[in-house]
Amino acid sequence: MAVFLAGLAVFAVLYAPQALLPELTRAFGVSPAAATLSVSAATAGLAVGLLVLGPLSDRIGRTPVLRTALVTATGLAVLLALVPAWEPLLVLRGLQGFALAGLPAVGVAYLREELDPSVSSRAIGLFVGGTAIGGLSGRVVAGALTDLGGWRTALGAIAVLAVACTAAVWVLLPASRRFVPVPRGTPVLQQLARGFGDPVLLGLYGLAALLMGGNVAVYNAGTFRLEAEPYGLSPTLAGLVFLTYLLGSVSSPVAGGLAERAGRRVVVPVAILLTGAGLLLTLAAPLALFVLGLAVLTVGFFAAHGVASGWVAARAALGERAVGQAASLYSFWYYVGSSVGGTLAGRAWASAGWPGAVAVAGTGVGGALVLALLLGRSRSLRDR
Repeated sequence: MAVFLAGLAVFAVLYAPQALLPELTRAFGVSPAAATLSVSAATAGLAVGLLVLGPLSDRIGRTPVLRTALVTATGLAVLLALVPAWEPLLVLRGLQGFALAGLPAVGVAYLREELDPSVSSRAIGLFVGGTAIGGLSGRVVAGALTDLGGWRTALGAIAVLAVACTAAVWVLLPASRRFVPVPRGTPVLQQLARGFGDPVLLGLYGLAALLMGGNVAVYNAGTFRLEAEPYGLSPTLAGLVFLTYLLGSVSSPVAGGLAERAGRRVVVPVAILLTGAGLLLTLAAPLALFVLGLAVLTVGFFAAHGVASGWVAARAALGERAVGQAASLYSFWYYVGSSVGGTLAGRAWASAGWPGAVAVAGTGVGGALVLALLLGRSRSLRDR
């Protein structure tokens, strides 16, 4: 429950400004392109933080990193609601992104170490579900509150949510009992290189980048499609498409339970096939089928991502590699895929419409399926 609440807080804070971009453009007199820096500054800081906080947690422990990161990010969330100018806002968002990396850097590793293997996959699925609900809450709540009181009210409300979740995590989160620190004499670069020494881990990193790239491509371009003809939905109604993320909070823990019985090597490719089926369904013209396709795609994506992230932790532990480092590298490539996929989707939409966006997303999903099938044939280290 503590890690679930941490995921909710972190991803609500991370994605809240995405719903405020037009309001930020007007409030600070910046261009729409500049306004997007309020999101990209945080994701860039997060990517850097993953490479720092993961190795740090392997040395000093998971819970100190997680608690400190949450408190820091929450304090910055409060300051962001009060910031007077644009440049300080971007600086604070970059610092906040770095702090937010504390959760994805250690969350999976912590659950894998502290829980019995019979329940750890389901717990990791619950954690991923919390991130899905958090991302949804940040977008929907911030967008609704902007209409009521402006961007400061919206960010202030998200900050209150983060404070409440952080307080609950501080009380609920048990200290690590099974953590074994990496020897302090091990150089960080050598430790980082070990995370790239296993072909299975490399395949899982690539799978994360390709899957997330395809997912972001669909949702970025999907909002434009819903506002364009023949649907012509308002921005508010088009934004409600993110409610399909709630399905991800269900499919991820369910897939974790299935992986414990049938094995990760079976569940991951099946989930990716489901993602591809949903993607193809979005090519249908009726609005109901388009939304159904997004729902199916979301179920498959979060199922595959939840199981694959647990697979990384298990593989690293059984291969005597630093679990925190491996989990951080998985998350790093996950966000690299998000940046690349989102950018390519915008260009594809402008040049070829929805079929072009689907082609970009389909390339990512297809590549992920190939990697999943190859991973299924790899040598097992008792991680199925």
